[in-house]
Amino acid sequence: METTQVEKYDFDVVRWFSIMAVVYLVIGTLVGVLIASQLAWPWLNFDIAELTFGRLRPLHTNAVIFAFGGSVLMATAYYTVQRTCGVRLWSNKMAWFTFWGWNLVILGAVITLPLGITQSKEYAELAWPIDILIAVVWLAYSLNFFMTVAKRKTSHIYVSNWFFMAMMVMITYLHVVNSLAIPVTLWHSFSVFSGVQDAMIQWWYGHNAVGFYLTAGFLGIMYYFVPKQANRPVFSYRLSVIHFWSLTFGYVWLGAHHLQYTALPDWTGSIGAAVSLAMIIPSWGGALNGMLTLSGAWDKLRDDYVLRFLIMSLAFYAMSTFEGPVMSVKTVNALSHYTDWTVGHVHAGALGWVAMVASGALYHMIMKLWNTEMYSAKLVNLHFWLATIGTVVYITAMWVSGIMQGLMWRDYDEFGTLTYTFVESVAAMHPFYVMRAIGGMIFWAGGAIMLYNVVMTVRQANARRAVNAATANA
Repeated sequence: METTQVEKYDFDVVRWFSIMAVVYLVIGTLVGVLIASQLAWPWLNFDIAELTFGRLRPLHTNAVIFAFGGSVLMATAYYTVQRTCGVRLWSNKMAWFTFWGWNLVILGAVITLPLGITQSKEYAELAWPIDILIAVVWLAYSLNFFMTVAKRKTSHIYVSNWFFMAMMVMITYLHVVNSLAIPVTLWHSFSVFSGVQDAMIQWWYGHNAVGFYLTAGFLGIMYYFVPKQANRPVFSYRLSVIHFWSLTFGYVWLGAHHLQYTALPDWTGSIGAAVSLAMIIPSWGGALNGMLTLSGAWDKLRDDYVLRFLIMSLAFYAMSTFEGPVMSVKTVNALSHYTDWTVGHVHAGALGWVAMVASGALYHMIMKLWNTEMYSAKLVNLHFWLATIGTVVYITAMWVSGIMQGLMWRDYDEFGTLTYTFVESVAAMHPFYVMRAIGGMIFWAGGAIMLYNVVMTVRQANARRAVNAATANA
């Protein structure tokens, strides 16, 4: 990938992060489609240990969250901080260290997880040597971002940078504390926490990984790319600041709502649920702030397919941040906990919010970074509809399956015995698991089309640049 001779900013590393993000989107969702299909048709593991659901499921979550999500966050953070601060990155070499280090982490996950090398911590399965590498790479990424902000030419720090910085600080100590362990061999360790404390630390980490990595970081993306793509100022800058501070101080209290009706003290779950409900207000404020940025310019959605991604993602963000707090309430949680409803909720956020806002940002950046239009606007539109339809099919299947599960598990006959066996509930879920696999396949097809479109766009831009260079030298 060629670059122009003289560039105002350090964008080469951003280009590579952007390309890898699209590659990891396709790979991560493909693994997801495979394991979803295994739940519908178990023979698809072919009796190979490395291909079983238990081995591939953490590979899927790590691929979509850390490989795809991390590459998107690093690409957009390094891109937007330079544009909003008017300066190059503090250290381009450190940015390249981040790129190669992060990809080494991903390679480590691809090798160890299918082999069954795991810490068995949700979203933190990787073995302790890889955990140390994650910490080193993340600190390099964060330091480079903070120092770039520190040397900015503008007096003001734009709100997207605040969201990125909150994410960087929080993820640093979330990762370090949750991963504290005593190594016993090269790939095996024991957590320093045990029992209830281990569960509490795990979900303090788990929910804040969602809250800061997948929410705050991607809100940083939203607050830059929605106004830029719409070519309008953010609807209310004051509201964006309120959104930032309320989310930053509120989100950290929510983790206990994952542990309702467990050995965790009851009052901790109650606090988690209460604060969860309160968080609907700033979350919806942020979603509305992004949507209302289009006030007076809604006609842009007719032919701006990239903007469609960004605005649809905000609709899913609003829905997910309402659904989550409702599910944390004890009476609802009694039905939803341990069911597919939770899986549906997670994917409403992951596919509808994270992947769609990321896709919109990536399309925007790729056109800017290579100074070109997309190879095919029609393929961008096709990707949008496949992503939207795939997400809706997926989460609808999981909502129906989850509520059905919860009702079957708690149904008693007149003698006080369970009406249905667990096996009967599994059999009843089968058509919805087929539907889930189909929804995932539709979403994956959209990502594959995006990868093709991006590769053709880059090739087209580089070919044009080569022709221009040859003409200039003739």
